[in-house]
Amino acid sequence: MQSEDETLMLAALDLAHEAARSGEVPIGALIFDPSSKTVVATARNSPILLNDPCAHAEILALRAAGQAIGNYRLGGLWLYVTLEPCAMCAGAISHARIARVIYGAPDPKGGAVAHGPKFFAQPTCHWRPEVTDGVLGEDSSALLKGFFKERRKA
Repeated sequence: MQSEDETLMLAALDLAHEAARSGEVPIGALIFDPSSKTVVATARNSPILLNDPCAHAEILALRAAGQAIGNYRLGGLWLYVTLEPCAMCAGAISHARIARVIYGAPDPKGGAVAHGPKFFAQPTCHWRPEVTDGVLGEDSSALLKGFFKERRKA
């Protein structure tokens, strides 16, 4: 039986597959409200489509959730994302006051939660969400590796 985290990460993986089909790095994200058991917002990586270097899946999901609830503070909400967030996204997550971050694959090169700057562990970080890593991490990692392997062939 799948856990709630796995079920929601599968939805984020579906978004990541959409990103890959459109030529974007396959990362998907969603914002979940555990109190109402509803998905508040979804997004996929879109920097190429939007000509926006900040259009990471997490940023777009945070923006959509803010619009959906009418507040820039997203306290109590959870963020599911297929790849460990980068420093930009970790900063936005902290500013949004996300309660919990659940991610799939680690990102030793560009991640900022368990790797690199370890953003949430810094003394200057004003809000630290609970973090759960590795949820369907192998699936997320395989999708990313397959995407970049195909890109290298072209």
